[in-house]
Amino acid sequence: MIRLHKWKLLAIALITNITILISLAVGEIKTWQQIDWLDIIGEGGVSLLAALWLGFALNSRPNGPVTNLLTLGLGLIFVGTFQDLLDELVAIDKGLFLNSGLESTLMPIGLTVLTFGLYHWHKEQLLFTEQRRKREQVFREYRLQDGLTGLGDARFLRQQLSLALRHANSEQQPLALVLLDIDHFDSTNRRFGHAEGDRLLQALTEIILLNLRRTDLLCRYAGDRFAVVLPNTGELMAREITAQLSRAVEHFAYKTAQQGETLYQSISTGICTAEEDNAEAMIERATTRLLHAKDSKANLRVVAA
Repeated sequence: MIRLHKWKLLAIALITNITILISLAVGEIKTWQQIDWLDIIGEGGVSLLAALWLGFALNSRPNGPVTNLLTLGLGLIFVGTFQDLLDELVAIDKGLFLNSGLESTLMPIGLTVLTFGLYHWHKEQLLFTEQRRKREQVFREYRLQDGLTGLGDARFLRQQLSLALRHANSEQQPLALVLLDIDHFDSTNRRFGHAEGDRLLQALTEIILLNLRRTDLLCRYAGDRFAVVLPNTGELMAREITAQLSRAVEHFAYKTAQQGETLYQSISTGICTAEEDNAEAMIERATTRLLHAKDSKANLRVVAA
């Protein structure tokens, strides 16, 4: 503290010493019987408290405009109360400004400056609190993030879908949820290995994101299954967006890292729109429709075979 705020402390010490020297120069030290010890205790206590507050403020704060305001305000209060304490020890002519005018001037000025300093300190704390809240929010969202794709995970999906549902209900807007499942992803993992499957998931994540609107939210729901929250979107628009996503995935030629073999993918989808329900109910309906779509594809392959 002393190293960081040494010039402030030196200035206050210098002013205090000058006050002592001037008081001794223009007055006389009172005799033991003339001293009112009750006033000494009261005024000395106030002066000591001002010095302690100044020390606490300087010890807990860096240099800056707010610290300067606090130092100036508390410094003026300290010098004013210290001079009042000297009045109890040194007899000074009542006509001199040093006797009572100095305290009467320094105290209100010091209190005013201190008030400004405390106000700006309060604003600082509000700003720090907001920054801390944002950091904590980022941390919470990071914990709800899928490590492979960087997308939100299933918990994040439920959280954001609940918020989207409340907003849609309050604004009387439609809301759609789409679940996407990569067909035959297990066979890709078995044939090329899980590392290649992970790279494929990362590549498909980018493809899907490129074909979504800025307001849409993509999450990795589980394994090779993704979820897309479509705000302000009815069923017809949701089907159109889903069809675009399916075409984008089908036309994407993925090259494996080892053999350089080209892989083409397809996806099955389940779409549901918001009703008078919650996030979990929407996910269940979308899952049911997704499984139905996968079963339909499997039946078609059997018939074709």
